[in-house]
Amino acid sequence: MTGAAFPRHMAAMAQTLDADVIIAGAGLAGATLALALKQGGLAPVLIDPIPFDDQLAESFDGRASALAFASFRQWRALGLAADIEPHAQPIEQILVTDGRSPGASAGRPGPFYLRFDSAEIADRSDGEPLGYMLENRSARVALARAVSAAEIPVLAPARVSDVAFGTREATVSLEDGRRLSAPLVVGAEGRGSAVRRAAGIDTIGWDYGQAGVVATVRLARSHEGVAHEYFLPGGPFAILPLTDDRASLVWTEPKARAAALKAARPEVFHAHLQRRFGELLGEARLEGAVFTYPLSLQIAERMTAPRTALLGDAAHGIHPIAGQGLNLGLKGAAALAEVLVDAARLGEHIGSEAVLERYARWRSFDTVMLAAATDVFNRLFSNDNPLLRLARGAGLAAVNRIGPARRFFMHDAGGATGDLPRLLRGEAL
Repeated sequence: MTGAAFPRHMAAMAQTLDADVIIAGAGLAGATLALALKQGGLAPVLIDPIPFDDQLAESFDGRASALAFASFRQWRALGLAADIEPHAQPIEQILVTDGRSPGASAGRPGPFYLRFDSAEIADRSDGEPLGYMLENRSARVALARAVSAAEIPVLAPARVSDVAFGTREATVSLEDGRRLSAPLVVGAEGRGSAVRRAAGIDTIGWDYGQAGVVATVRLARSHEGVAHEYFLPGGPFAILPLTDDRASLVWTEPKARAAALKAARPEVFHAHLQRRFGELLGEARLEGAVFTYPLSLQIAERMTAPRTALLGDAAHGIHPIAGQGLNLGLKGAAALAEVLVDAARLGEHIGSEAVLERYARWRSFDTVMLAAATDVFNRLFSNDNPLLRLARGAGLAAVNRIGPARRFFMHDAGGATGDLPRLLRGEAL
């Protein structure tokens, strides 16, 4: 353990261990946690089955993520601003509409729509936009550079095969025969988490029978920082603004149709894309590959176990309908880092159940409520039932007319409500 601020008995114990925290999974949430722990004086180590260089390739991850402005503040507080701000597109408005036919951005919303505008909450958000769109690849590059600069050890490629839990430490066995030990192991390696299985934590959830089709396009006209979310009977279709007048298109389709779109010839895909896209922003030209991602709900029954904590998709995989999946993982990273750093400064064992329970209490309710909300929204909007269509349309119109409700949803989506960890307030640990 590094830093003279920590108790002598903790420093002595660390001499026999490989790290203070072993983080399985060097993705966006895992790398963020590692940086936060290092900033707070702890010694993390990252393990990932995929080398960092491979994760930075264009073919690895075609998605872009909507970052709440609170999540963006966290990355600034961790020193990532110079690398992420040039690639981050502010979201100034969000237009949510409902319809039966393609043409999401036709520019003529019906009577039932909802518009969010960052100007409405500028006085309470320090002038921040509603959020930022950032390609995952750009975020991975920034995090990789920061992890390297912070001299955080990264074992990759390396895969966890098992974890043994002692009275004071967890011992992680890798498939190549290496073993590492630390007071705490964090499972942040996705939905198939080996750490979660070793800790005996079950999951609940179900498959939606849908896949998200993701593509990046270049626009003929400026998007002006407006994000469009258009609900169709088969699922939501989103046009999300990126830098340089590009957009990330995300639309939900049944799995068979999504697979056909991914396999379609470029001219066929372009015809489907343009029909769905509409005419508001002119022709949309495909840039790069088309990606598909299966959609399901998966929630861990517990976020912690003795000497174990879960983070990101290992703890919660939700529907992308509200664009909050990554933000949920980044909130968890900020909360877990604060709990562990504060406990270490008080001389507590950071892998103890008493310490980890603080993290579980802090994040469990928010996680379950957001997962339930995205599940309900997907079921409510991914159909053409006339009664449900009328009800949801009336709901959109009502929220659009009620200023306080509209502003609450904007603050909540921006991650600015509730008991925020210091990093989400832009404060260093």
